[in-house]
Amino acid sequence: MKRAVYPGSFDPFTNGHLDIVRRALQVVDHLTIAVLRNTSKKNLLSPDERVELISEVYAGEPRVEVTTFQGLLADFCRKRDTRIVIRGLRAVSDFDYEHAIFLMNNKLFHDLETIFLMSNSEHSFISSSIVKEVSSLGGNVDDQVPPAVARKLKEIHGRS
Repeated sequence: MKRAVYPGSFDPFTNGHLDIVRRALQVVDHLTIAVLRNTSKKNLLSPDERVELISEVYAGEPRVEVTTFQGLLADFCRKRDTRIVIRGLRAVSDFDYEHAIFLMNNKLFHDLETIFLMSNSEHSFISSSIVKEVSSLGGNVDDQVPPAVARKLKEIHGRS
């Protein structure tokens, strides 16, 4: 069975993330969406809220597991006996950063491979940061996030 981890902050989970998961499941048999517990970052949603929302999106999909992790991704993968990491790239500008992470992860856990999936053009402009900002300013992001996330963002920002 080919198992992979798709790590990220997912604050919030967007349709771009949804697309990467859909396409990753064409390559692997089981995907763990691993929400990073990053205490140094100002988050809109707690890690547990993100896990809950993403789990709602994938309810009924047995090939997807959603959990949190903290610390090194290489250690998380080693403990789970997973040797594939999925990463999404929105633009060529993302590659340098992601390549450096790949090299470090490979140094820490030599058997760890990274599969880079390019975003579809319809999702290439979507980022969690932009979605948070637009939503906080009253903009409609319903077409950029799954329905469960859209509901949560409206709840947070006091809109119905």
